[in-house]
Amino acid sequence: MNFIWYILIGLLSGFVAGKLMRGGGFGVVVNLVVGIIGGVLGGWLFSLLGIYTDSIIGSLITSVVGAIVLLWLVSLISRQ
Repeated sequence: MNFIWYILIGLLSGFVAGKLMRGGGFGVVVNLVVGIIGGVLGGWLFSLLGIYTDSIIGSLITSVVGAIVLLWLVSLISRQ
């Protein structure tokens, strides 16, 4: 059941990150995939900082931050 929550939170965070990043969105489907990958990236980044979350809201924030970082990195690469 937790796996389904991770996917749903990743999808939602990809949507939110796509809306927050002006010019960083690449379409709905790509933003949703970026959200799922960004959730993993955000969890890794937050664990490096010693920040751990137990709630759904904390997981959503972690995932959104990871998705924003990933969208920013993808936009840097795609410009060149």
